[in-house]
Amino acid sequence: MAVISTLNDEREDFSDVSLGGRDSVVLAALSEEDLITFSFDGLKRRLGLHPETLSRILLRLEQEGFIEKKVDGYCVTSRINQVSKMGSTSVGEPRVPLLQTFLPSDVSVARLVSELRGRWFGPLRWLGLSENDEGVTLKWVTEEGSIQVEARICGAALAIDAKFLQERNMDIALKASFELLNHINRLRSPSHRVQHVAYCSGSDLYLTPA
Repeated sequence: MAVISTLNDEREDFSDVSLGGRDSVVLAALSEEDLITFSFDGLKRRLGLHPETLSRILLRLEQEGFIEKKVDGYCVTSRINQVSKMGSTSVGEPRVPLLQTFLPSDVSVARLVSELRGRWFGPLRWLGLSENDEGVTLKWVTEEGSIQVEARICGAALAIDAKFLQERNMDIALKASFELLNHINRLRSPSHRVQHVAYCSGSDLYLTPA
């Protein structure tokens, strides 16, 4: 059963939709990242847009029915599923594995997602959440928008990856990933801490007990 309810996939006619260049870039980022929820602050840092500019863009996208504004952020509607990827963003950058670990068997993924989504950790600012048949991915971006850090939860497996949007600073990415992992650990009791952390560095793999 999905943690987040799946979106409706109805066919619609978009011939009457008129979007500007920046509107298309934002829509492309939401589509290519497969986001179903996202935050204003995270998207602003992710795309490097001025707050007023992004606010106007999101208002237009909301009026066109692509997104809905909620109390705790924005939700992407099913309309986005029918729109071809537009604009040019850097979301196609390859993901670099940082950490791999396993969650205790009694951990509720739904509860873990609920406790992590929307949170800030050190330099990480909440971006949004995506979901597919394999699991859930929670996404953060650094304050200056140069690195995106993702926590992928697939069954009992937790993988933390980085996407370098500007500079490739592995030190910053690793520090951010460990800060995220430490927060996940603090959510559990001492007897239920995550076990066997795998640190990925190039082709080498190091296992570290919790």
